[in-house]
Amino acid sequence: MKKNMGNTDRIFRLIIAVVITILYFTDIITGLLGIVLLVLSAIFVLTSLIRFCPLYLPFGLKTCAPKK
Repeated sequence: MKKNMGNTDRIFRLIIAVVITILYFTDIITGLLGIVLLVLSAIFVLTSLIRFCPLYLPFGLKTCAPKK
């Protein structure tokens, strides 16, 4: 897997994941929506850690800086 996520994208995803997790565990987001958002936040964390987003592939997107 080639990296296709830049630092800004990774930080943005991690912040969103933390916010969703906090909202879920403080019972602000509950029910099915809460579970779906919690799974989404786990995916955000995973893709941020491996620096690869599979949804970027079909569109040819890369948010990382080009190699010099």
